[in-house]
Amino acid sequence: MPTTLAPVSVAELKDVAKRLRAHIVEMVYQAQSGHPGGSLSAVELGVSLFWNHLRCDPADPGWPDRDRFILSKGHATPFYYSLLAERGYFSTELLAKFRTLGSPLQGHPSMSAAPGIEMSSGSLGQGLSFAIGHALSGRLDRRDFRCWVMMGDGELNEGQVWEAAMAVPHFDLGDRIIAMVDRNGIQNDGFGDNIMKIHPPEMWRGFGWHVIECDGHDMAAVDQALSEAERPHEKPRVVVAYTVKGKGVSYMENNPSFHGKAPTKDQLAQALEEIAGGLK
Repeated sequence: MPTTLAPVSVAELKDVAKRLRAHIVEMVYQAQSGHPGGSLSAVELGVSLFWNHLRCDPADPGWPDRDRFILSKGHATPFYYSLLAERGYFSTELLAKFRTLGSPLQGHPSMSAAPGIEMSSGSLGQGLSFAIGHALSGRLDRRDFRCWVMMGDGELNEGQVWEAAMAVPHFDLGDRIIAMVDRNGIQNDGFGDNIMKIHPPEMWRGFGWHVIECDGHDMAAVDQALSEAERPHEKPRVVVAYTVKGKGVSYMENNPSFHGKAPTKDQLAQALEEIAGGLK
């Protein structure tokens, strides 16, 4: 099932990524609440996916044959909402209402609140299981769509992920589900290896998956990895993208305190300046 999208150049994808990063820090600053670190680390994965690989129609979000993007790390809503807005699901002007009373753009995504959201998430570890349900229903309905699941590496501490990882090859869903891991090394309570040391490539291989590794901030490498994941394979595919928490903003990078912390006014100005200057 090859993508039907016309390829967007790496240069164009990088421009979109800059806009997303600016949206993310502005949204969290205005709300004085939210999760900037894990939103910034996921940008390249999301941009490459939504522009070059995900079959979707922002004008018809409920199109039955659309690919499903399932954000298992549901707290990364500044990233998610920015991605949907830039892709055309709703106006970027709505981003200013992030986490305000009555806004559809709350701290965790709700399927009933805004177009393009496939799973009401926030409680971690559930996205891959949710995708299995979608994939099985698609098979029963004879619909030809994929489920792309983005997980954080912190939620790989949870047993539910590995039960789902066993189930995908068991039910022969490898051509219907593609997993992505945002491997930024930090979770809510600090550096992941200090909390529960994991080795994602070896773990996924042990559960019968074909592992594709890439630099999660090299747009060309990410795009190539997602293209490889789309190609038929005897095993289900997972892309492990090595990323930096808070990427693009120097004082947020690899800083656990910005997992869920808003910048000050001066920090916002610095962040926007650094983002405009491009990734280092």
